[in-house]
Amino acid sequence: MATIPTEPIGSIPRPAYLQQAMQAYTKAEISSDDLARLFSQATRETIISLEGTGSPVISDGEQSKPSFATYPIHGLLNLGSEGVVIPFEDGHTRQLPVLTSGPFRYRNFAVGYLREARKHTALPVKQAVISASAMSLLYPVAGIDGYPQSQFIADLLDQAEADIRKCLNERAYNVQIDFTEARLALKLDPSQGLLQQFISLNNQVLDRFTAEERSRIGIHTCPGGDHDSTHSADVPYQDLLPLFFQLNAGNFYLEYAGEKDKISVLESIRHNIRPGQRVFLGVTDVLNPRIETPEEIRDLLLQAAEYIPLNQLGSTDDCGFSPFADDISTAREIAFEKIRARVEGTKLAEAKL
Repeated sequence: MATIPTEPIGSIPRPAYLQQAMQAYTKAEISSDDLARLFSQATRETIISLEGTGSPVISDGEQSKPSFATYPIHGLLNLGSEGVVIPFEDGHTRQLPVLTSGPFRYRNFAVGYLREARKHTALPVKQAVISASAMSLLYPVAGIDGYPQSQFIADLLDQAEADIRKCLNERAYNVQIDFTEARLALKLDPSQGLLQQFISLNNQVLDRFTAEERSRIGIHTCPGGDHDSTHSADVPYQDLLPLFFQLNAGNFYLEYAGEKDKISVLESIRHNIRPGQRVFLGVTDVLNPRIETPEEIRDLLLQAAEYIPLNQLGSTDDCGFSPFADDISTAREIAFEKIRARVEGTKLAEAKL
């Protein structure tokens, strides 16, 4: 029987008590120790529930991350509020901070989340990190006196490498680089120049690792998923994938269930995937509250197997279910049921193949 690996992307909706506690902390109504205790409790409960779905690989659900994108800089003092604005299709926006002075250093490394997760499970734990390209957006267009962009990029590459390497050294099952700005880059610059810059920057990080290490490093892309809205779903995958597969990583996690023209996506993957790369197709639509049946997921994978070699095929979720801490658009219970369906549907596809 063929084996199709299956993994979560990362974030799980936080329980209501944690959402309330995070809001209370911003109002100085609870202490940092109280919040840390609730972070640990939510992480443990999330991992127990993930184990209950049958998931062979676990994540911490990003319960204690402020967001998938800003965890490294949370708490830094050399940041301003007037950073890049990311518009979503429903009209809401997210705004990144902006660096006000150098040097650039991560305040928080993802290995801390990995260590906490490993306390609560004996199963393999994967760890998500943010891309160097996303962090590059922190540097202001006007520049910083005494801290040129070239020095910022050098510092950024060192920090991004350290973020990944620390997780690999702590025996992460694998490390997933969140590169959700890939399709957005094409929307902002259809000439592909911005995307090529992003890919070059991320490859400068990846090239610091050995081939064996890169086999445990993956890249995730999606059109954004926040409050059940996206920022770049109108950008065709056919425009992205020829460049996307130039990234020197072993695993590629692609939003797929939410795509309307799935055959064209599969054809583009078949045309662009390179030997030694594995594609984890998203088979659960995280923006749709309807829970897929295992049979639906089985059929998605059986169809994909007609285009992607079995030894290069895996399954995952389209995106994280709650990549920003304040996103409550998806019920926690629905997320776990979708994951359960993915695990069971993948097994059904294995049995057929």
